[in-house]
Amino acid sequence: MKSRGYAVHDKKSPLAPFSFERREPGANDVVIEIAYSGICHSDIHQARDEWGGSIYPMVPGHEIVGHVTAVGRDVKKFKVGDLAAVGVIVDSCRECENCKADEQQYCLKGAVETYNKSDYSGQVTYGGYSNNIVVHEYYVHTVSPKLNLAAVAPLLCAGITTYSPLRHWKVGKNSKVGVIGLGGLGHMGLKFAHSFGAHVVQFTTSENKIEDAKKLGADEVVVTKDAAAVGKHTGSFDFILDCVSAPHDVNQYLNLLRLNGTLCLVGLPEIPLSVAPFSVVANRRSLAGSGIGGMNQTQEMLDYCADHNIVSDIELTSVDKLNEAYERVLKSDVKYRFVIDMATLPKS
Repeated sequence: MKSRGYAVHDKKSPLAPFSFERREPGANDVVIEIAYSGICHSDIHQARDEWGGSIYPMVPGHEIVGHVTAVGRDVKKFKVGDLAAVGVIVDSCRECENCKADEQQYCLKGAVETYNKSDYSGQVTYGGYSNNIVVHEYYVHTVSPKLNLAAVAPLLCAGITTYSPLRHWKVGKNSKVGVIGLGGLGHMGLKFAHSFGAHVVQFTTSENKIEDAKKLGADEVVVTKDAAAVGKHTGSFDFILDCVSAPHDVNQYLNLLRLNGTLCLVGLPEIPLSVAPFSVVANRRSLAGSGIGGMNQTQEMLDYCADHNIVSDIELTSVDKLNEAYERVLKSDVKYRFVIDMATLPKS
């Protein structure tokens, strides 16, 4: 099936128009005409090969929403015209213990990611910076028409990446929660933690984000350059969600955890973090990490967002401004997630 989009051809090249072919739809496949695709910081990491192993040419994008244009004969969940969404993975073995536990993102065979991966047949996957995509219905999610479709797109990565650990560590009304970083991930972590009833403290390096954080649901905002303000929270947090993708000192935040508290990494700095042993030994603290959620939990998150009117704060952009958008993401110059309007993709 002929497709067109934007790709990088090596780690130093800009995003540029690219024509390619997707597999022919099978009996269980859904074909989606992509309306909007979010720009995730991991798109930039992979496009620039900052994590290693990038496959070129690469069409990034794993925050995908659009409309169904065709379905295979055995598809049950979707019909032509339905809204649909695709996130970070498009296949898994469905047989290992993790897949059977609905944790397909941790598939022991290795989940097939939406782009920059070889699928089980050896074909390279191409992502959402394109006009269409073909995905097995098991990895396609339903979307409520009540929500702004463009603002739904980042929920497929930024949303589920923050929702999943907050649910796993049972954040709720009796929890004191910290959120580090107020960007694409952080603003969603803040929204969810507030919605779950926690007392939420937002940590940010930017004084100009204080009012935004309060509007998004923060009970308190701490500017991390103020060591005294940070220190006031020593030993008091049940859970801290670290959403920062740049190198930073996690020991500063580990010291804020109470007995048996957990700091969970969801941001992915390209440089390994340094952890002082006493930062985790004291108070029996845990340093953990979390990826996206499984397919059922991702649908649960989308349904929760529809019920509670939660979407991402976005800035729409066009395909001709993709490279500019990447540079602005690196400067934290977006509130709080870029979403590409795929209607701006040239027809040929």
